[in-house]
This record gives sequence, C-alpha cells and structure tokens, in this order.
Amino acid sequence: MATEGESSDWSASERLDLLPSALLGTIFTKLDVSSICSCATTCRTFRACVSHILSFIPTFHLLEVAPSLDLLSPLMPPNPYMKSLKVNCNGLDDSAIRTLVRPSLQELCLINCADFSGKLLSEIGGLCKDLRSLCLGSVAENRGRAIHISDLEELLSGCTHLEALVLMFDVSLFLRHNFARVWTLASEKLASLEIGYISSVMVTELLSPNLGFHQSPIHIQPSILPNIQKLCLSVDYITDTMVITISRGLISLTHLDLRDAPLIEPSITLDLTNNGLQQINHYGRLKHLSLIRSQEFLLTYFRRVNDLGLLLMADKCSDMESICLGGFCRVTDTGFKTIFHACSKLYKLKVSHGTQLTDLIFHDISATSLSLLHVSLRWCSLLTNQAVANLACNKHLKVLDLRCCRNLGDESLRAIRTLTKLKALLLDGSDISDVGLSFLRPTVIQSLVSLSVRGCKKLTDKCISALFEGCSITELRELDLSNLPSLSDNGVLSLAKSRIPVFELRMRQCPLIGDTSVMALASMQVDEERWHGNSLRLLDLFNCGGITQLSFRWLKKPYFPRLRWLGVTGSVNRDMVDALARNRPFLHVACHGEELGAEQWDSSDGLYMHDYDEEDELEQWLLEDDGDTDDEEMVGAEPMEQFLT
Repeated sequence: MATEGESSDWSASERLDLLPSALLGTIFTKLDVSSICSCATTCRTFRACVSHILSFIPTFHLLEVAPSLDLLSPLMPPNPYMKSLKVNCNGLDDSAIRTLVRPSLQELCLINCADFSGKLLSEIGGLCKDLRSLCLGSVAENRGRAIHISDLEELLSGCTHLEALVLMFDVSLFLRHNFARVWTLASEKLASLEIGYISSVMVTELLSPNLGFHQSPIHIQPSILPNIQKLCLSVDYITDTMVITISRGLISLTHLDLRDAPLIEPSITLDLTNNGLQQINHYGRLKHLSLIRSQEFLLTYFRRVNDLGLLLMADKCSDMESICLGGFCRVTDTGFKTIFHACSKLYKLKVSHGTQLTDLIFHDISATSLSLLHVSLRWCSLLTNQAVANLACNKHLKVLDLRCCRNLGDESLRAIRTLTKLKALLLDGSDISDVGLSFLRPTVIQSLVSLSVRGCKKLTDKCISALFEGCSITELRELDLSNLPSLSDNGVLSLAKSRIPVFELRMRQCPLIGDTSVMALASMQVDEERWHGNSLRLLDLFNCGGITQLSFRWLKKPYFPRLRWLGVTGSVNRDMVDALARNRPFLHVACHGEELGAEQWDSSDGLYMHDYDEEDELEQWLLEDDGDTDDEEMVGAEPMEQFLT
C-alpha cells in the first residue's frame, strides 16, 4: 500500500508495470498488427512489450495501409516463428524482398507489387521452401519492371509444398513455348490455382496431356496438375476447347470460375457453345461453377448458347451448390429453371446480363426444395416486383443483389421486408422511393450489414429518416448513397443524428453534398462518449458538388483517425490533396473516380462474400473502449507513426 507521503493516484503506466510481461504478451499476440501498434503508443510498458513480441508473433497482417520500407523494417525484426505474412506493398520495391521473404513462412500474401520485378518470385522460390499458400498481386506492372519465365520456374521448383497459388497479374507475358513445361515442376499438392489474366490458348496448352508423350486420341490422360480442386481464371475468351480441356483434364475439380472480357466479337472457334457447356463437370465432382462474360471492353454475350445448352449441363450438375452465369443473352426462363429443378442443393444463384430473364423464372420456386441463401440478379431489366415477391419465399436469404434491375419499385421492398435474416441488400438503379425504403424498418434494417441504393433517382433526404428513424442500428457497416441527385447536406445531418456506426460510406457524384456533410461526419457521435469518425474507414466524396478547401481541414488529423480510403475530386485543389496525403501517409487518396476498396480484382462479383455472422470480438472491444481517452492528439494520430517515433 502507498504510504502517507506517496501519491495514492498512480499513473496508468506505473500500474501497468505491475502486470506480468507474459500476460501482456499473451494478450497482444491475439491482436492484429494495427492494434498492436496502437497499444504501443499508449505507454512505455506496452511499447517495450510490443518490441519484444514482434520478434516471435506467428502472424503479421498489414493490408489496410501501405507502409514504406523505413516504416516496415522496425515492425519486422528477425522472427523465426512467423508463419503467415500479408502486406500491402504499394510503397515497396525489390529492396524490401529480404525483409518480407522468410524461410519460416507457410502463408504469404503480397498485394500491389507493381514496383517489384520477377526477382520477387525467384527469391520466394529460393527461400520459402515450406510455403503452403502464396498470393501475389500486380507484380512488375509498373514501367521498367520485368518478369521472366525463369522467375516462375524458380518459384514452382522451390515451393514444393505449395497447396494454393494466386497470381493476380498478366501471366501471358511469359514465353508461351516454355510456359506449360515449367508447370510440370509445380507441387503435387497444389489444389487451388487463381490467375489474374491468361490467354485461353495458354490454358489449353498448360492443361493438355500431350507434353512430349505419345497417346491415343481416344484415351484422355490426366493433366499435369492432377490434384487441382479450385481453378479461377480471367481469360481473353472462354472457348469450347478450353472448357473441354479443363473439364476432362482436371479430375479432382470441384470449383471452376472463368471470366472473359473480349476485345472483339468472338468467332465460333473462340467462343463457348452448347457443346462446350455439355462437357462441363465431366467427372461429376463440381460444386461451384461461374462462367462470366464481362462487358468491360465490348458489349458482347455468349450468343451461341441457348436453353438446350443449360439443359444439357444441368443433367450433370445435380450436386451443384453455387452457379454464377453472366452474359447468356439467348437463355430464357426455361433454361434457367432447369437449374432449379436439377440442382436441389443450390444455395447461391447469380445471373448477370440475363436479357431474357422474366418473372416466370421464380413462378413456381416455392414448389422446389431450394433454400437459397445468396441471390444476385444484375442487369436483368425485365424483372419486376412480382419476381422479388416470389423469390422472397426463401426466408433464409442473406444476400440479395438486384443492382440495375430498373423496373423494381416499392412493392419489391414490401416483399423484402419479410427477409429478417438479410445481411446485404443492393438496389442500385431501381425505381424505389423514400416511402418504399420505410418498409425495411424496423426489422430488415436492423439485420443489414451492407445497403446500397446507388443511382435510385427518386430518393431524397427523407430516405435517411425513412430508414433509420426510431431504430437502434448496430449492424450496418457499409452504406452506399452515391449518385442521388436530391441527397443534400440535410440528409447527411440526419444520418449523423442517427448515430449509425458505419465503416464504409459512399456518396460519390451527389451534387448537393458539401462541406457541411464532412463536418457533420467528423463530429458525429455514436454514443455519449465515442465519436463516429473513429470508426469510419472508407469515405467516397468523388465529384460531390459542394466540397471545398474547408473539407480538407476536417479530413486532416485528428479527425477520422481510422480512415484508410478517401475519394475526392483532385481538381478541387491539387495542393490540398497533396498536403492531405503528406499529413496522412497511410491514407489512400483516390482522385480519378476509381472505386475504393482493397479487393478490386473481382469487384463486380467478389463483394459481399464474407460471412456476416462472424464478429471480431477484439475489434468490437477496441471500438467500445475507444472513447476512454481524452488526449485529442493521441486519438487522431497514426498508430504506426507513433510507435516508430
């Protein structure tokens, strides 16, 4: 006990000194890297403990920010116990390879590697002999960075235990005549392969079984990658030849995801037909199928596939659990309904650019045994409210994506109000009104994690009160209010008063949104002690008409301390944008209208795939405890910057 002459009011640091270092270390190892660095800034005791545990933590994940090598190196001392490393390499190059690549690693994920050369691949192959999972994004995309087939060869020959490989860059840059041969060196354990871009010809050559061996044209030999279970490829053309080669060559395939983006209208030899579709699932093991024709470069479809093609495919797909089809313009309700009646285990259905899809597709869905959890119907312009009413018989729906179905109105929301387990609802471009949104209150809005009403032109400021008035909203994390011409600062003020703890807020291309909205969000209270700006991680204000230099003052420290993605119009004031980037080195400022977010390879179909039932208790605890500090400078500071200074 303290004597009479001693202070009875010890400082927090002195009290923490009494805690066993082993206890602190155990607690810190349960946190992510950002949280660990935040703890290190609070007192000398935590700082000393963090410096020690960084030398033995098994997991180091830092994807939200892109640190420079000077900032990263002190956070990554020698650590023989590190098993999993994930880093955003947007500010790094080849000089960081020795810091990142370690022999102990079993999982390595490096995104935004545009300033690295092919040396990154060869060094991983040379050092990471025990690697099980590897993901590399955008390698050598910047000018002056080269990547060679020998780099891939060293990677595949060195990582002999590799089970999952993700190469999110253009592998068609490799020499074709050596490409297939190099893959004979790949690990026999390789079960999952994802490639950002590859030509269909290279895929066929890679998976063809005649690499120097004599064989009968009748007898199909196993592929050089016989144990692949999951294959995800972005190609130039999805063709019959490629699909047949994949389906017959990969005997263990359970997950097939193919996406193409033709530059010109495909000829019959460079296209998918009913014959190719009939060959899918040759061995009957396929559980997940995705065939998407993207219209990124050209308005084009799978014009050589009709209802017969889906009927022939459905005969072999009775065990399918997930089917995603995009660009099948000649397939009618009849073709799609064969999937419902053939695939009794189906829980996910995604259709995009279904130009002949009508309400009849769901006319008798209640008579099937389907229990759909995830339904996406994008650019299906013939669907009306009746389709949604019939679909709503699936009461366990968690994700409902109805973007660009322009004939959906308020009556569809009246049906959706019965879906009390819904986690994600996307209604972009529909004909809903403020009154229609009120149907989501109070039940559906309380369960939603993600809501998007982008481009719903009828919505006004009243849509905020229609959604949130009188409700205690705790789950909503993603809200998209972009391209609403009648949404003004008054609507954002209503949102601020609602105290919604949203993490991602998009309001791009709203001409009436201005400085008042930014100030309201910076000051918004979730409860009596904690400020909303502390939880907002993404804010998109691109092309909002009223944003001036005043907003940039509120976007600097100490406001919005967790903000990692910001969209603004660079032409507002280039100097202010540059100053903001210097003030917040870990903030990604987008000025050219690009969509914000960390995962952009499959932005149209990869979103909202996470399990909304999972909740990070540590993250919730940290957020709830965030209001305890009175030090404004501490609240607004970047955690890693403080730890390193």
